[in-house]
Amino acid sequence: MLRTTLRLLPTLVLTFALLGLSTLHAPHQAAAEGERLRRPVLPDAVVVRQIRSYQRETWRWQALMGVRRTPTHHSAVKGPSRAFKLWVRNLWHRRAVRARKLASRPPHRSGWLCIQRYEGAWADRNPPYYGGLQMDISFQRRYGGELLRRKGTADRWTPLEQMWVAERAHRSGRGFYPWPNSARSCGLV
Repeated sequence: MLRTTLRLLPTLVLTFALLGLSTLHAPHQAAAEGERLRRPVLPDAVVVRQIRSYQRETWRWQALMGVRRTPTHHSAVKGPSRAFKLWVRNLWHRRAVRARKLASRPPHRSGWLCIQRYEGAWADRNPPYYGGLQMDISFQRRYGGELLRRKGTADRWTPLEQMWVAERAHRSGRGFYPWPNSARSCGLV
């Protein structure tokens, strides 16, 4: 009998150990599932701040691209329904993501990058021409006035901002002609 007990002892220890682990694991697993079900509820003021943040981001990208600003009716701020506020927040988040994605791909991006290779560094601050696309002050004032007021000369703008300002000049009918030699070297004129 002692031999049988000794032979079964490892099996019994393993069985009790597994039973002990499963009972220890069960409450932890139930707590984790409960946590997943109970998400923290954001106060309405936080949701409204998120809406305003996504709106500002959307409008900033739209201003950079030179497209019309998406209108708002401020109903989410004044409306009593929490579900409506969350829906509006998600709507503005999608708009901000879409605007950022569109702004990251200027229409003539490869052309601007080619011109920049011949012109200078993106942070070039040697007057009278600034930035990677070598824009003078009158060019910056005309096509990037808001950026010039807010950030200073083009050497302080991001490469994306410089490309969008150049894109505005391109759309106005000037094409790539403000950069005659570089554009010719790139095969753009």
